[in-house]
Amino acid sequence: MPDVSIRLAGIADRPIVERLWLMFRHDMSEFDGLLPNADGTFRSDRLHMAFSEPDWAPYLVTSGDSPAGFALVRSLSAPTRVLNSFFVVRGARRTGIGLRVVQEIAARHPGSWEIAFQDANLSAVRFWRRVATEIADGAWTEERRSIPGRPDLPPDVWISFNTPALTHD
Repeated sequence: MPDVSIRLAGIADRPIVERLWLMFRHDMSEFDGLLPNADGTFRSDRLHMAFSEPDWAPYLVTSGDSPAGFALVRSLSAPTRVLNSFFVVRGARRTGIGLRVVQEIAARHPGSWEIAFQDANLSAVRFWRRVATEIADGAWTEERRSIPGRPDLPPDVWISFNTPALTHD
């Protein structure tokens, strides 16, 4: 596995995460049909919330000196945390980075977790089911939920699992 670092993204990291966000939203446009705004950007309210709201945590993933992805976690103080957005650049996919990132972030915030993805995104379906099985040892659930305000889109798939608190020897 490549040298990977997963860290809470600070204000200085925001431009990097914003550029990765464009790649993420471009990838997602295949499934949600949303085109960029007139200025070439995509809707980014979640990204802005991750850097400004206390109940959110933006993470930056690097491989060596290069940005390799990000994760946005929300509902940190709620009973269930949500992995709101997750992205690994195409050149780093299928290397084990994605699983390692989710494992580390879930361990940093033990307890109940939920992650949403789209049935049409077959790579995500395989990836998230494997992640849930690895993290929760098969003790996870999956359900479909309608997207609020978007009756034109198929429901999202939500995976739920629990992570134990880290123990120190």
